[in-house]
Amino acid sequence: MSLQTKSILYQFLSFAVLFIGFHYLITAYTNLQGFWIPVTAFVVGTILCPKFQAVRTKDGEKLFMKWLFVKGIKEIR
Repeated sequence: MSLQTKSILYQFLSFAVLFIGFHYLITAYTNLQGFWIPVTAFVVGTILCPKFQAVRTKDGEKLFMKWLFVKGIKEIR
């Protein structure tokens, strides 16, 4: 599996986990109803989700992650 594919999968899985978690929390602890629950979970999940990117360097292809809660850019692979 290429690193580009892995970055897309990591991005999707991290967003899915955050979206489902925030959807539950918003449903349980706010008075939002209907269309606003998934919209709010989507916006919060998008903002808080880590960003993954495969980059081709001199040393080969590498996978990097940038996240709001981690200082700087971290090399994954």
